[in-house]
Formats: sequence, structure tokens, C-alpha cells
Amino acid sequence: MATASVPPPGFHSVTPRMVVGDQAATVQFLRTVFDAAGEVEANRPTEVRIGDSLVMVSGAGEREAFPAFLYIYVDDVAATYERSLAAGAVTVEAPLDTPYGDHRAMVRDPFGNVYQIAARR
Repeated sequence: MATASVPPPGFHSVTPRMVVGDQAATVQFLRTVFDAAGEVEANRPTEVRIGDSLVMVSGAGEREAFPAFLYIYVDDVAATYERSLAAGAVTVEAPLDTPYGDHRAMVRDPFGNVYQIAARR
């Protein structure tokens, strides 16, 4: 049985990583929509903080770009959903109440990544 090693400070045992065609534009989308914190630095993944979570965003090159699918809890689904549309996302699923207790919407950003935007009811 494999065990997880101790991650660096600020990381969790599992850290999502997005590999995208336009690193700077994707990071800007995350900052605009999810109030993410993080700056793009040349030749390294961007460490973006959304709430209490860290997401690494890398530009394609050595790795092939492929879409991410992230479930992100926010304080206000409607406001976040509207910001995402204003930032160029398209609706995959309009805000709705789920049977498992989340109020949720789903959008696809201009780069092909999908986000489920949720708040616990």
C-alpha cells in the first residue's frame, strides 16, 4: 500500500494541475471569476489559490493541453456564475438545486476547462 509523502507547505496530498494552451489567460480567468490569487512566472507552473485550495496551472509544451474539470465551492453561486459568463465562459448547466444539497451551476471557460460552481444549501 502506497502512502503519501508530506507535501510542501500550502499544498495538500492531492493538488489539481491544469495544463492549458494559454497559461496567463487561464490564470486571469481564475482571478476574475473565483478571486484566485497567484502570479504567472516564466518557466514554471503558476500556483493559484482559490479559497483554501491550491491549483497548479501549467502551459502546454512538454505536456499536451487537456481540459480540466473542477468542482469549486463559492459563497455566491449566482454572482460567480455571472462573472464567469462576463469573462467569456458559456453555460453548460444553469444554476439549480441538486438532490444532494448543493446549489450548483456549470460553465466551460474559453479554453475548454469546465467548472462546477457550487454552494452548500
